[in-house]
Amino acid sequence: MKKEEVREETTQLVVFKLGEEEFGVNILQVREIEKLDQGLTRVPKAPHFVEGVINLRGEIIPIVDLRKRFGLTLPPLGLDSRVIIVEVGEEAVGMLVDAVVEVLRVPVSAIESAPSITKGVNSYYLAGVAKIEERLIVLLNLERALSPEEAEELSKAELG
Repeated sequence: MKKEEVREETTQLVVFKLGEEEFGVNILQVREIEKLDQGLTRVPKAPHFVEGVINLRGEIIPIVDLRKRFGLTLPPLGLDSRVIIVEVGEEAVGMLVDAVVEVLRVPVSAIESAPSITKGVNSYYLAGVAKIEERLIVLLNLERALSPEEAEELSKAELG
């Protein structure tokens, strides 16, 4: 008789840094990861956490500085800074982060609900916390980091 393997359900995360803290988003929501080579175009009357928009292969994409969105005070962006292009509803949004660390497969059982305040970030923006050995990775709720309405408003502001 053959012994059945029990496979634990996992999810894949794109892990990135804001300062020294690690955050993650579900890889299924990530379209691509870019260097911020091209210049940003500022958008008048945009929220304080929106750095501007970029034209990525003909598509206008708003760029959100997650550090500003979460009210974190960190040193200026460096050479490892990246823009993670994610899907929020029907809109593409760029998240400006300090560095992309890795793509990580995490057992679903290692993910817990987020405490009310984690690493200085309000739990409103969080989907949970993944515990991997000694690491804690804060999982973001992208729908709350920038709402589809905000993303659409930014796209219209740039086009108009």
